[in-house]
Amino acid sequence: MTNREPRGKAAQTGKRAGRAARAETATSGDSIIQGMLPPRDVILRFIADHPEKASKRELAKAFGLKGESRVELKNLLRSLEEDGLVQKSRKSLIRPGALPPVTVIDITTRDKDGELIGRPAEWPEDAGVAPAVLIRQSSEKRGKGKTPAAGLGDRILAKIFPASERGGPAYTARIIKVIDKRMNAVLGVFRETPGGGGRLMPIEKRGEEMVIDPDSTGEAKDGDLVEVEVARLGRFGLPRAKVLSVVGSVASEKAISMIAIYAHGIPHIFPPAVEAEAEAAKAATMAYREDWRSLPLITIDPADAKDHDDAVYAEADPSPDNEGGVIVTVAIADVSWYVRPKSPLDQEALKRGNSVYFPDRVVPMLPERISNDLCSLKEGVDRPALAVRMMFSSEGRKIGHTFHRIMMKSAAKLSYQQAQAAIDGAPDDKTGPLLEPILKPLWHAYRVMKRGRDRRQPLDLDMPERKILLKPDGTVDRVFVPPRLDAHKLIEEMMIQANVAAAETLEKKRQPLIYRIHDAPSLAKQETLREFLATLGIPLAKGGNVRANSFNGILAKAEDTPHQTMVNEMVLRSQSQAIYSPENIGHFGLNLMKYAHFTSPIRRYADLIVHRALVGSLGFGEGGITPDEEASLDDIAAEISTFERRAMAAERETVDRLIAHHLVGRIGEEFAGRVQGVTKSGLFISLPDYGADGFVPISTLGNDYFIYDEAHQALSGERTGLGYRLGDPVQVRLAEAVPLAGALRFEMLSEGRKMPTAVRSFHKTSRRGAGQRKQAGTRPPRGRR
Repeated sequence: MTNREPRGKAAQTGKRAGRAARAETATSGDSIIQGMLPPRDVILRFIADHPEKASKRELAKAFGLKGESRVELKNLLRSLEEDGLVQKSRKSLIRPGALPPVTVIDITTRDKDGELIGRPAEWPEDAGVAPAVLIRQSSEKRGKGKTPAAGLGDRILAKIFPASERGGPAYTARIIKVIDKRMNAVLGVFRETPGGGGRLMPIEKRGEEMVIDPDSTGEAKDGDLVEVEVARLGRFGLPRAKVLSVVGSVASEKAISMIAIYAHGIPHIFPPAVEAEAEAAKAATMAYREDWRSLPLITIDPADAKDHDDAVYAEADPSPDNEGGVIVTVAIADVSWYVRPKSPLDQEALKRGNSVYFPDRVVPMLPERISNDLCSLKEGVDRPALAVRMMFSSEGRKIGHTFHRIMMKSAAKLSYQQAQAAIDGAPDDKTGPLLEPILKPLWHAYRVMKRGRDRRQPLDLDMPERKILLKPDGTVDRVFVPPRLDAHKLIEEMMIQANVAAAETLEKKRQPLIYRIHDAPSLAKQETLREFLATLGIPLAKGGNVRANSFNGILAKAEDTPHQTMVNEMVLRSQSQAIYSPENIGHFGLNLMKYAHFTSPIRRYADLIVHRALVGSLGFGEGGITPDEEASLDDIAAEISTFERRAMAAERETVDRLIAHHLVGRIGEEFAGRVQGVTKSGLFISLPDYGADGFVPISTLGNDYFIYDEAHQALSGERTGLGYRLGDPVQVRLAEAVPLAGALRFEMLSEGRKMPTAVRSFHKTSRRGAGQRKQAGTRPPRGRR
């Protein structure tokens, strides 16, 4: 069962849209003949006016295109994408900077007529100001119920339409569902005012100040991060608020993750009904399960992990038909047994979408009773699981797999470092007895699977992940890059193959599911990368049929050269964002055609949906997917994709704030850095030793007039020819640190290096009048105006 419209209704809708587009075009002087490819401007207008009907298939249907005309349409759409006029969004096409047809919206204000106005919950930083959306409230009945009612501060999932009237918000929206009702508590920084009382300073850019009366300050002191409730909203003046609780001093690192939690609206307190359901849960029984408790599955996780949702085991395949092959078993905690559709636990898990990881805390998707206890594959304890047994040939090809609902008992809990040390010849008391029967077969299986991975050639970027280690008092101790061990790669590859097996099984059963998809880089981003690589003498073939191994070849050419970091960064920037979708387009980065998240149902809602789909389609008993869920997969995928971006932004901002707080006492010190970004307004500098980024404004670079060269990713002085390129090592002085904003400002100490001839020649072609001069570089000295 799917959420597609009946064929007749969809066809009628498409025909109406096509007729509307043709009628509108006819009135503007163009003539459209049914069955013939319309002009570019008509296609672009249709995509803008009908985002929900902007797939290649729907465009062909709307304009009656068949046969050769469909091929022409495909070529035209590719041309529009190459020109940057359209871009892919899941299964549809949208104009660049446009909102997708289904979007998560935060309702932020009202207009002069009292209508609700919202903005997208997540919006790229480099895309400018997020567009405003007018929320249409209606009592019109839709299906079994009415359109949900929403209010100021709510987060909603909405169907997006281009606005029909000019001069107002660019879009209107129809509410699909209210995801999160507004909370009374608001977070801000308390600032005392003379005479008593104070002001609440917002932590959000779109927040507003509030007045706190002397009898409403509670225990708050100047500089405290506080929770308040809005006590009164008057027609004039600032809102008045009352302090509910003191989170802590804003100068404390322990308050910093709370800023991100509130700024992004991340639910972090479980409602009583959710906690009650979790506490009342009983351990699973053997019902519907195979008994695998004698199989010595083990968990391998970070040393500080508190939950363990995956276990592995490997052995040689005894089948004479698979000589040299291996059998790999992956068992995943059976969360679907405890978290049933529409239950309080399920509704809260969907509202969160995923767990969020900060240096000082975790905001879990599920209560600890579920995530750290009943669904944690604890050593020596019976635990329910879904397991997949996969057979690989000696060349690393997966030749078969089977799924099972089991009861297991973990034979051991190991850390990555512990398992790796045993394989490297330094076993301890725990890993010594496990070395021959369990660990060595696992490593042998990984070597076999790696042959298949090497042949597949997924995208292999070298972007080290930094980790912040905190002291007991919550302050930053150090920032370091953990070593990338074979133990990490082993678990990663086994989880990837388990995810592939889940997608393949559900497709074979014709069971709707949520895929993890990753589109190829847009043609516009490919062109930007191609121009940049050309400055280094590295070719990138033109055309839309680029593969992951094309980028691997580029990375290999840059390896062990001064450009290695720069090339890795630019290739990363060219990639699309992976999202969740019920429509499969494959996973470009992993070079896989079928891929679904299955291996972390404790931490990700997408995996829980896949577990339910497997339980239902394979007849594994209770806890399977429901028809209502199947009908809502589009909406669920849109929500959890947004929540994933929300979590990533919150985690990144928290790290930025922590580092800025750590460095606030070191103003004036010098640091070794690297140019990580080049823009018209200045340079972004990374400090590798701290995992921090800061900015050098172009106006502070010197007396020369600097010109921005996008192709070379460089700022170059017009008079001296000296400048800075992406990846350049530099020395900088810390001029300012703003912990609340997570911002660092640097002064450049390194003199620019001589730019290559190609960059200098760019200056000559860029002199096209003062208009471009003002846009491209800093304002010229007074004598040159």
